[in-house]
Amino acid sequence: MSKNSKNKRSKSAQAQKSPAEVAIATVVPLLGSLLLGQAVISLTSASSESLSRSSIILAGLGIISMYYGMQKYGTPGMGLRGGRPMFAGAGFAFMGWVAVVVLRFIYIAVDENALNQPLFSIFVYLLLFEAFALQVWAFSLVFKAVSNVYGGLTAAIVSGLSFAGIGFYFFQESFFLNQIFTSGWLILVGILYMATWGIFYGMVRLRTGSILGIVLVQAMQSLTTWELIPPFEFVNESNFNPLFYTIAGIIYAVLIWRLWPKELDDYRI
Repeated sequence: MSKNSKNKRSKSAQAQKSPAEVAIATVVPLLGSLLLGQAVISLTSASSESLSRSSIILAGLGIISMYYGMQKYGTPGMGLRGGRPMFAGAGFAFMGWVAVVVLRFIYIAVDENALNQPLFSIFVYLLLFEAFALQVWAFSLVFKAVSNVYGGLTAAIVSGLSFAGIGFYFFQESFFLNQIFTSGWLILVGILYMATWGIFYGMVRLRTGSILGIVLVQAMQSLTTWELIPPFEFVNESNFNPLFYTIAGIIYAVLIWRLWPKELDDYRI
């Protein structure tokens, strides 16, 4: 092989692993989905706070991320693996789900008058929009792009924080957070809870190489915690204890510590 050919391949590999790859994977799908959501509001005169707008934005984020990611990285690179990787991911995420449900019973009052819910349609929304659409951006596209440039551990953290940032604003329980976190320290509690949740899922993605298990568990966790065990519409100090988010965040942090890779063989990028 000639020296010029080697140089061309080296330059090509460097171009593929440049910081621009991370910027495109992070910003383009997010910006495209936000513009799509704004366009729908302008055309339909829908409320900017409506669930339909959130659905459109999250759907756009997932579709753009899936199309671009599949073209660039393919199915394994996007973490769309079934079989053992999927079940391993579901098993790890299940530990977080159990902890959250138990704490939910202890620290947040249940509104027994709100038990009649269209659970199937809610589950479909949670699975397709809050779970799959967001995760295919954060833990498939962003994770893969960051791992190519900065390594798998950085990818787990960055993708987890990306998941947390979007989830804090667009998840159905965001109305709950907005009512509660009006003081500085409570806002910090909410941010830390979402951050540890996201990084925990990022570590699961890193250790298993699949997002499918955590997609399913996330949808089931939200369904059971916020729909099968519904909170009151209006939350105050009498029916909410901030220890729910504090202890849940600590449990997520312990799970992150247990999943923290010790050697290169632990990486499943």
